[in-house]
Amino acid sequence: MTAALASLPAALAAHLAISAAALALALVVAAPLVLLMPGRPLLRRAVMGLASVVQTVPALALLALFFPLLVLLRTATGLPVPSLGLLPSLLALALYALLPLLRGGAGGLAAIPDGVREAARAIGMTPSQRLFHVELSLAAPVVMGGLRTAAVWTIGAATLATMVGQPSLGDLIFAGLQLQDWRQVLLGCIAAAALALVVDAALGLCEAGIARRRWPPALAGLAMLAALGAGVAGWWWHSRPAAATAPVVIGTKTFSEQYILAELIAADLRAAGQPVEVRSGLGSGIAFQSLAAGGIDIGIDYTGTLWTQALGHRDVVPRGSMLPVLKRELKARYGVIVAARLGFENAYALAMRRADAQKLGVRTISDLAAVAPQLRLATDLEFQSRAEWAALQAAYGLRFAGARAYTPVLMMAALKDGSSDVITAYSSDGALADADVVLLADDRAALPAYDALLLVAPGRDALARRLARYEGRIGAGLMRQANWQADRPDNKRTPAQAAAWLAAEAGSWKADWPCRSTSARPAAGR
Repeated sequence: MTAALASLPAALAAHLAISAAALALALVVAAPLVLLMPGRPLLRRAVMGLASVVQTVPALALLALFFPLLVLLRTATGLPVPSLGLLPSLLALALYALLPLLRGGAGGLAAIPDGVREAARAIGMTPSQRLFHVELSLAAPVVMGGLRTAAVWTIGAATLATMVGQPSLGDLIFAGLQLQDWRQVLLGCIAAAALALVVDAALGLCEAGIARRRWPPALAGLAMLAALGAGVAGWWWHSRPAAATAPVVIGTKTFSEQYILAELIAADLRAAGQPVEVRSGLGSGIAFQSLAAGGIDIGIDYTGTLWTQALGHRDVVPRGSMLPVLKRELKARYGVIVAARLGFENAYALAMRRADAQKLGVRTISDLAAVAPQLRLATDLEFQSRAEWAALQAAYGLRFAGARAYTPVLMMAALKDGSSDVITAYSSDGALADADVVLLADDRAALPAYDALLLVAPGRDALARRLARYEGRIGAGLMRQANWQADRPDNKRTPAQAAAWLAAEAGSWKADWPCRSTSARPAAGR
């Protein structure tokens, strides 16, 4: 919780900045469209229809869709268009804010009585005078209502920008969900809600002042917004660590192992005087693409994922043959450097409750295929769209009675409470240490190896040479025990604490590595 509090100023400042920028961009787009709509019913229907369609797309999907669009734009034009982080977040959030702004503006103008317009014409006002001196003045309260709605929606949706590499309060929420640190989740949610309430209250004062034709409330609202921005910026400025050089950015996916390894590497680099920033909660594909684009400097990934997702291979090759090809192709296609193979594997596996497996006589995935039609499957959010799932279905003919997707941290809970009978597990998952489950043997070798790798962005050769010292340093049992410390429901440790334990148990970078056994609770599984 201390680490979450320390990161709150930066996350809050980034969240406010991206929300304000997206809302400003939406206003720039919406204002001329609103002014063009009166007297043009076809234009109004077209614009409102398109805005309504955008609003039906889930915010996370809208954020993710900008990634391939920006990649395509960069490829077609040759311009250095960033496809991750700020730009896709800004564009997606601005689009999401358009509908309430358009409805507020168009609705406010449409609600003005025709008699008012006729009176304005009768006294000789030009169309522009009628618009700016009469119509907009009368429509302003309705317009402000649309602006308030857009602001609250944008602040809420901005928490999802974490998934495309943009820092926000979503960093706290997604990390807390994975680590089951509900205080951290609550902190992120409260901060986002408080930010939305303060902005809404300030805009409400502006709306009240405009409606009553009184300046003091409107000025008070503007002063409230200015104070919010200055206060958040000042808090962030005074809390930021002083750094003489640009920080190395470590990106993580959305599960405990990644957080722990990122903290391990960060502590190592900071001890050498190198400033470090950890950017948590990136989607799997987004994390690699961000690394390849230089948005992050260090990533942690797995051979099987890279083989199928980054390189597009569909064949399964032996572990010894896979790594040399990966190193060569990642470097050739993306410029990404494989700095080290950490020494453990985090493989996909299918798991069942031990009692159910024994009752049904299931020990392998071939055994499971015979009884799968009567069982329910739980997977992580991406597994059912991955090549690995297609490979399992092709090799074993797996057909389940039902399949549902969960965040990784909830899959084990679904198995324990009977919501699911089979889950996709990970061989280094700490939750396996506290669950009476069995991992089913992949007897037809349908799944590739998933050795953990340290990856470095293009052009960071010196950093890759430094990280080469991690080669083979972390064994599978030790990693599973570190994960268990972060995931266990009782006496839970933070990723930084688990990373410190991992470094100490692994020998504190002494020459007597690889890792020795420890007295920590042993992990179940293979």
